[in-house]
Amino acid sequence: MKAILMAGGFGTRLRPLTINMPKPMVPIGNIPIMEHVVSLLAKHGITDITSLLYFQPDEIKNYFGDGSLFGVKMDYCLPDADYGTAGAVRYALSNADDRVLVISGDLITDFDLSEALRWHEEKRAEATILLTHIENPLAYGIVITSADGRIVRFLEKPSWGEAFSDTINTGIYILEPSAIQHIPQQTNFDFSQNLYPLMLSKGMGLYGKIMDGYWKDVGNVGEYRLAHQDMFNGRLALDLKSQLTEQNGAKVYRGSNVHIEDGVEFSGTVVLGDDVYIEGGTRVTNSAIGDRTRVGRGTNLSNTVIWSDNLIGSGVSAGDAIVCNRSKVGDGTRLAEKVIVSDNCVIGSKAVVKANCKIWPGKTVDDGAIVSSSLIWGDKWNRELFTDSKLTGLALTEVTPEMAVRLGAALGASLGQGASVVTSRDASDLSRLLRRSLLSGILASGVHVADLEAMPVPIVRYGLSQGHYAAGIYVRHNPLDYRLIDFILFDGSGLDMPTSRLKKIERNYFGEDYERASLDKIGHLERPQGVLLNYRQDFMAELDIDLIKRAGFKIVVDHSNGPSSQLFPDLFSVLGVSATELNANLNPRKFSSTQSDRTQALVQLSAIVSSIRADFGVIYNSAAEKLTVVDETGTPLDSQVLLLIVTELFVAAYKPERIAVPVAGSMGVEAIAEQYGTEVIRVGSDHRAMMEVRRTGEVGFVGGTRGGFIFPGFQMGADALFATSKILELMAKTRLSLGDLRAKHDRYHRKSGSVPCPWEKKGTVMRKLITSTQDKKRELIDGVRVFEDGGCVLITPDRAHASFNIMAESESVESSKNLLSRYSRFVEESQG
Repeated sequence: MKAILMAGGFGTRLRPLTINMPKPMVPIGNIPIMEHVVSLLAKHGITDITSLLYFQPDEIKNYFGDGSLFGVKMDYCLPDADYGTAGAVRYALSNADDRVLVISGDLITDFDLSEALRWHEEKRAEATILLTHIENPLAYGIVITSADGRIVRFLEKPSWGEAFSDTINTGIYILEPSAIQHIPQQTNFDFSQNLYPLMLSKGMGLYGKIMDGYWKDVGNVGEYRLAHQDMFNGRLALDLKSQLTEQNGAKVYRGSNVHIEDGVEFSGTVVLGDDVYIEGGTRVTNSAIGDRTRVGRGTNLSNTVIWSDNLIGSGVSAGDAIVCNRSKVGDGTRLAEKVIVSDNCVIGSKAVVKANCKIWPGKTVDDGAIVSSSLIWGDKWNRELFTDSKLTGLALTEVTPEMAVRLGAALGASLGQGASVVTSRDASDLSRLLRRSLLSGILASGVHVADLEAMPVPIVRYGLSQGHYAAGIYVRHNPLDYRLIDFILFDGSGLDMPTSRLKKIERNYFGEDYERASLDKIGHLERPQGVLLNYRQDFMAELDIDLIKRAGFKIVVDHSNGPSSQLFPDLFSVLGVSATELNANLNPRKFSSTQSDRTQALVQLSAIVSSIRADFGVIYNSAAEKLTVVDETGTPLDSQVLLLIVTELFVAAYKPERIAVPVAGSMGVEAIAEQYGTEVIRVGSDHRAMMEVRRTGEVGFVGGTRGGFIFPGFQMGADALFATSKILELMAKTRLSLGDLRAKHDRYHRKSGSVPCPWEKKGTVMRKLITSTQDKKRELIDGVRVFEDGGCVLITPDRAHASFNIMAESESVESSKNLLSRYSRFVEESQG
């Protein structure tokens, strides 16, 4: 007889346990659920098995192979479409001539299958459903049988009002060829919805056998925990394939090469995998510890399940917790009830993860942090909440309304009661929602809010610089990935908030160290008036309007459905500019763009510019800080070429004493400045560094490498609308076109790449890099910029990811390639 083992679906209700493995491979007692099922089949002489695969099929195939190591013959079938439960079984059978037992690969049971087969034969049944009694039957198919076991009624997943029995369908079926032949080939056909009603209508031999023994559908995390508790308490008897010993009344199942130091106390039932090491002074009660896991001294584990390849520190306390594969839990950390730590996580020393929190794969919790809500997805989440004055996370998973309230409270606590902040957002509905949550936290801390609604970022910076505010915050979708939300924080002058102040907010946030204002001290919300009018006046005061008017420019502008469209017409009509506007309506549902969208927008812009013979075209990002430009021929200008062009326009027009550019800026900047006797100051690559050098008054112009520019007089930060106007003024002054300058600066060739590097290795790599380049010409500003082979290479540790970024530049393509290759290899080798 053949068995069809249905190897589960996506295991959505078991997440995060099933993010990196299929549901049937989740371990119970250190053995995958599906292996327990295979062992049960083999025990009852059923050794010809076909596994129906769905999610992550290779993991199951690689584990079981041909089945010989498990005493069975196993082959596999992956349906090419959704055929339903019965249709998938029919698809897996080469013929319908033999009896088949169907069983799920994600349930735990010790049913006597031999007894069920004998009963099936005695009844001469055409199909037998194995049944059991459970307390809450609502999630299952309910079955009523007659005295002889013939099924008379069943209902799939009823409500309580329809729950006419506690006898349920276990999903284990014995089918004769006569039943199988009623399943159509390659058709969506379900056992409970289609086959069994059909058999009832035809009066066929459909029976239900109520089984003694244990059965559990491990469909969610709660059931997974209960299955382990039943195993620890002796209700569930499993073959754990390891040596059973008694130690001071405790049952201890030991794998091979287990090392237990003196002073370890066991109680209840304990399951230890291969190569487990437990240090002295540790107490383990009713817990399972997976292969190659080390548990530190003085740790207390109770009702806890730990998978493989973990490092549990000293003095850890964990009760009713789950730790998945390849994670590290630091010394003195407490995992409260029903905590889940997923694969590849790092929980810092003396951290506290509160009850019911789930730490999803790849997350990092810093030393001493208190985690009171689940951390979902993302590369890392630790005390470094902010990168470049921004907090960025996945919308409604990492960045939730609840999280925004906490952030607002932490910000308010750092400022103190009675302070005032400016808030604004992009046009999206989600940004509006999160901004409102943020306001709740701020106002509840006793801080007042001046809310500008949907405005470009430069307006927020301007408003801050003109008022008496302590801080500002802007909520938007990340321009490069619509799934991400950014919270951008500013100081009271409109500059990006400095690290020292961000650290204070982080301490408040993670320590939950903030208090609410008393009822008579709650902050108030206002809508400030006059900000836009003052912005327009100061904007125009810094331009030579007559010069721009006389030039008679024609441009094309794509607003990316952002709020710049609300300001542009008033500003540029005064300048006499003929503008063709694209995507000029605020669209709450068009809040960001994909790479494909951006490419298509650039192609469209290029075509329109060349067809109407415009002087240039520009795309504003949704925050109206940065420019993407095409010249008069419709040729797109990459950000480094744009930097060189705007730098030459400014230096040629004003001949300033000094200018500044980020360390990542093209080496061509120095070549341009040298022609006019201008000094170049290199600064860090973040926007804050650019604004700081502008504020000192030492430089007349700051050029950015990402389409942002800071001109003298008006703003301390990048402003795309003002930059567009200033480029027009510079073109009129110098009588130079963007296309002419592009041809001049195309001679520089840049190559860039990223090299993975664990966070803990970054310091080692930087130390070796500093040592190896000490005899070379270099700049140590933001990363290491080395000059050699007629070019330069910049090596910087990524601030948000476990990697290094490398950019090489030279007038020779071959030289830039060689520099990139050489230093990429250096970063890789320096990690050893």
